[in-house]
Amino acid sequence: MVAVKKFSGASKLGKKEFITEVKIISSLRHRNLVQLIGWCHEKQELLLVYEFMPNGSLDSHLFGKKPHLTWATFLKAPDNPALRCKISLGVASALLYLHEEWEKCIVHRDIKASNIMLDSNFNAKLGDFGLARLMDHELQPQTTGLAGTFGYMAPEYISTGRASKESDVYSFGIVLVEIVIGKKSVEPRQGKVEPEASLVERVWDQYGRGELISAIDHQIGKDYDMKQAECVMTVGLWCADPDINSRPSIKQAIQVLNFEAPLPSLPHKMPIATY
Repeated sequence: MVAVKKFSGASKLGKKEFITEVKIISSLRHRNLVQLIGWCHEKQELLLVYEFMPNGSLDSHLFGKKPHLTWATFLKAPDNPALRCKISLGVASALLYLHEEWEKCIVHRDIKASNIMLDSNFNAKLGDFGLARLMDHELQPQTTGLAGTFGYMAPEYISTGRASKESDVYSFGIVLVEIVIGKKSVEPRQGKVEPEASLVERVWDQYGRGELISAIDHQIGKDYDMKQAECVMTVGLWCADPDINSRPSIKQAIQVLNFEAPLPSLPHKMPIATY
């Protein structure tokens, strides 16, 4: 079984995203990236064929009508990490590969829960590279034009249009907070959308009051690992720091998520963006 993604052949944007996705992801091989199997470009038909992900997208589990990623749910071996932490580390591993381990740096530009797919064992696989950009490891971020999803876009990227590894890390931080809190970064309300950083602002406020654990998604259940949950949330806030200079690299984030480095000490109040 496979998954087929169809692009609009009549649209310039559709063609551009199709070409970008084929060009970039066809060269990538990583356990935490959705594998491209093939493509079709005939007349107005633009199709990409991907490996099938039986458990769908992360957002369907977190925000669907029946979310069921409980913190106490384990896979096969009892010493495996809980699902939400496992998924967090899987996405981080994909970003490490894109940012530092491949021959060029790839900035994804659209990291969000709906672009994170889950296989039969709930291994996280990052997909949708239609907005991704290639750059040399040594070069500074270039202006790419604004693209992505509000609620996941870093403040400096919104202001300057310059996508970077740091703006990807910001988006990753938003996803980490969503994973533990069980709420979207932005929620439609009476035809309007909340301010882009509202979820992070609320959680950071709870962090400053020493009440971070109270923000945990009630769907997780009572048997969650408090230390693990606090770690994922704290790393999420660290990555989603509005100040680009205060964010960790993805490698530093992974070290903390693996308990190979201590939790960062964050300011009690959410910093103001500087760029």
